[in-house]
Amino acid sequence: MSGSLLGLFGISFLAATLFPAGSELGLSGLILAGTDPVVLLVAVASIGNTLGSMVNWALGRGAAAFSEASWFPVKADKLERATGWYHRYGRWSLLLSWAPVIGDPLTLAAGVLKEPLWSFTLLVAVAKAARYVLVALLTLQVV
Repeated sequence: MSGSLLGLFGISFLAATLFPAGSELGLSGLILAGTDPVVLLVAVASIGNTLGSMVNWALGRGAAAFSEASWFPVKADKLERATGWYHRYGRWSLLLSWAPVIGDPLTLAAGVLKEPLWSFTLLVAVAKAARYVLVALLTLQVV
């Protein structure tokens, strides 16, 4: 795997965790550079971002044990808001996991509320891939 693909995977992974990162800019830049097929770039970004969200899910599974710790990455009010969305809309709220501000806490809330990993992964992968396809289409000025 080339360095650019590893970098895209890394930034996409980090962007899905609770660390701020701009994976869309990385994807757009690599598309414009034209060194790798667009489909491959979208796939790498989607996989990295989905795996990063799975880290949030795993953190959520253990959140009760350490949610009061000062280092815990999600403040109680954001987790409570995301949990409310999750209770209201159920697993389908994970289709918003791509969204800024709410997406990462939603994936954490899914772990807290013990969403099965298979359904979590499926819904989050669809949402993340759709976002990156849209970013690719916008970058290529198709839409």
